[in-house]
Amino acid sequence: MILDPLPLTPDHDIPAPVLTELTALYASNRDFHALSGDFPNPDDVRPEQVAAALAEELAAPGAGVLLARSEGRLVGIAVTLDRHPDPVDPDPWIGLLMVDATAHGQGHGRKLATLVEDRFRTTGRTAVRLAVLDSNPEALAFWSTLGYETIGYGRDRQLDRACTVLRKSLADPPHTPPTPRTPRRAARVAVLDPEGSVFLFRYDNSEVGVHWALPGGGLEADETPREGALRELREETGWTDLEPGPLLCTWEHDFTHAGTPVHQHEHVYVTQGPHRAPTGPHLAAAHAADGILTWRWWTRAELADAPEPLWPPDLARLLDERDAGATATEG
Repeated sequence: MILDPLPLTPDHDIPAPVLTELTALYASNRDFHALSGDFPNPDDVRPEQVAAALAEELAAPGAGVLLARSEGRLVGIAVTLDRHPDPVDPDPWIGLLMVDATAHGQGHGRKLATLVEDRFRTTGRTAVRLAVLDSNPEALAFWSTLGYETIGYGRDRQLDRACTVLRKSLADPPHTPPTPRTPRRAARVAVLDPEGSVFLFRYDNSEVGVHWALPGGGLEADETPREGALRELREETGWTDLEPGPLLCTWEHDFTHAGTPVHQHEHVYVTQGPHRAPTGPHLAAAHAADGILTWRWWTRAELADAPEPLWPPDLARLLDERDAGATATEG
């Protein structure tokens, strides 16, 4: 999951594509709006109403709106407040945390809450508060399972609704033993164009976050690494004219695949190919299923100065050493 501030235009408006996504997210939570009364008609939530509601939130000093994306899709929103208007309240607040109703039950709410808490924790805040409407017992149960404790009762400032105030300490969480991991075999292919640039996909993984990796993936039961690398390359790029070349390296790493923590052992091959885009009628669906956000060709200099993690991490060095070895052999 990626958590970023709400983007605004120079005129402080929400960009139209983002507002469309936000309207769909708000509209999906019809039952919540019906009990909260935040919108005149919970069955007809409109973009201008969402924009006005968020503008009102951002008008408060220290307010922030954070958008949560998973595998490129907007799945949640959080509204935060650095400090409550009451001067005796020292804690930041979560004013709203909402997940797309079509994605409920997938752990997005818990993950989003944790990321918001982590943001407060890294700025030195020691606790966080929020208020839950008394008419929303499901929300009270959700926050209670995350460690929030009731500290009082009151009424909200906007619509004078009865609510319960909860607080959670942001002290460092207790150490928990590592999650057992399932071994997984995989293979990838470093495709180099005639200038030496390498083709990479940008992924969003629930455990390790955003990173760039070569085409490839898990092996089927009866596949050799080379066979699996070829199959994955064709499925993810549509390129049917390439074959895996020499083995570049093997490496191991941890991440979560399809909800399962795995320890992956990868064979990485290298081959040559033309500089081109992936092609094929089914690539968009395949990329969405695999958490692929986008793709690009990277020069060797760009690899060495990549702003986001690369898999394998020392890819630039491995390719440089391969080039050096090939030159020495030719000499």
